[in-house]
Amino acid sequence: MTFDLVMIQPIVALVAGILILLVPRLLNILVAIYLIVVGIIGLVPH
Repeated sequence: MTFDLVMIQPIVALVAGILILLVPRLLNILVAIYLIVVGIIGLVPH
């Protein structure tokens, strides 16, 4: 079973949404991490 980026993004979004509801201060950290990860994935050649 391979994990595709299409499968990972909704899971990450769901977990991040739940964490933001529980601890609103995590919003800045989670958004920054998400943007960094997406940027790195976009730069890696396929």
